[in-house]
Amino acid sequence: MKKITLIVLVLVAALSACKDKTKFTIEGKLKNANVKNKVYLYGMASNTMVLLDSTNLSENGDFKFVNTKPEADFFRVNYLTNEYIVIAKNGDKIDITADVADKNQHYTIDGADDAAKLAEFNDLKIKYQTKIFEVSKQFEEKVAANPDQRDALLQQLSPVYNNALNDLNQAIIKFAMDNSKSLVSFYAISLINPIGNEKALVAYADKVDAGLKQHLAVKNFVEKVGRLKAVQIGQTAPDFTIQSINGKTVKLSDYRGKYVLLDFWASWCGPCRAENPNVVKAYQTYKDKNFTILGISLDKDKNAWAQAVKQDNLAWDQVGELKDFEGETVKLYQVEAIPSSFLLDPNGKIIARDLRGEELNAFLNKTLR
Repeated sequence: MKKITLIVLVLVAALSACKDKTKFTIEGKLKNANVKNKVYLYGMASNTMVLLDSTNLSENGDFKFVNTKPEADFFRVNYLTNEYIVIAKNGDKIDITADVADKNQHYTIDGADDAAKLAEFNDLKIKYQTKIFEVSKQFEEKVAANPDQRDALLQQLSPVYNNALNDLNQAIIKFAMDNSKSLVSFYAISLINPIGNEKALVAYADKVDAGLKQHLAVKNFVEKVGRLKAVQIGQTAPDFTIQSINGKTVKLSDYRGKYVLLDFWASWCGPCRAENPNVVKAYQTYKDKNFTILGISLDKDKNAWAQAVKQDNLAWDQVGELKDFEGETVKLYQVEAIPSSFLLDPNGKIIARDLRGEELNAFLNKTLR
C-alpha cells in the first residue's frame, strides 16, 4: 500500500513539473454558436477591459486562447453579446463550456484556483437574475395585452422589480463579504451599484484580504472607497474652495453655523431639473430657520448653467468648475450620478444624503425646530 501511494505521489509530482507555468490557456466549447462569428479575449489594463486576442470557432464550436499573466487576474471571453468572466494566471489550463442561446449566459468553468468559487457566484447571480427577468416578462406580457394600462402596470410591478433587484444586490454583497479572501469577491462587489450601497462598499474594503490589495484593481478600489468613506453620514464634510457663477471664491467652511444642503446638479440633467421645484420649495420654507443651499453645478457650458438657474428660480449660491464629473469637488465627494446631495449640520457634519421631494421636506421639518 505504501509503495502504491509513493508511485502516485511521484506521478503527480512529475505531471506538476511538466506543467507550463510561463503561460495559461483558455479553451472552450460554445453550443449553438455560429462559427462565422469570432470569439474575443479581453484582459484588465488600468481598471478597464482591453482586447487581447481573437480567434475563429471550429466547426464544433471550439476555441482556444494562450496568454501570459504571472499573477491571477480577470479576463473576459466574448461571443457577440455573451460575456464569460474567468480568473487566470500562468500555469492554468481553463476549460469553459457555454450555450450561447442561454439568456442567463450560464457557463461552466474548470482548471483554475478560483474556478469553483466563480461558478458558485455565477449560479447565485443567475438565481436572482431569473426572478428579475420573470418580473420584466410579466410586465411586458401584461402591457401587450393591455397597452392602455401601461402606467398603472408599471406602478404596480415596479415595487416587485425593485425588491427583486435589492435581493440580488444583498446576495452579491453577502457573497463578497463571506469570500473576502478570493478574487471572485472583488468581481462580485464590482457589480454593485455604488449609489445606495456605500456602506457595503466601505465594509468590504475594510474586510478584503490584505493579499488581494496587492492586485492593482483591488488596490485602486480600496483607495477610492477610502475617499468614499470620508463623505458618509456622520463624517465631517471635506472642505473645498470653488468659484461661484459670478467669479467669486467660495469656501465650504464659510457656511459653518448653518444647515447646508450641498446640491450637485446640472442644466442638462433631466432628473435634476425635475427635482429643482422641490429644492426651491425647501429653500423658501426653511431659509429663515438657519438653512441654506449651495448648488454645485457639473455644467461645462456656463451660459446653459446660468439660463437654468434663472429658469428654475434657484435663489441660492451657485458654484462650479465647468468640468462635468471631472471637477475636483465632484471627485472629492465621490459623485458618480446626479442629482446628488449632502445635508450638513451647523458643525459641518453630514447628517443625510440624497433626500428627494417630500423626504427632504420631512427631514428638514423634523430637524429644523
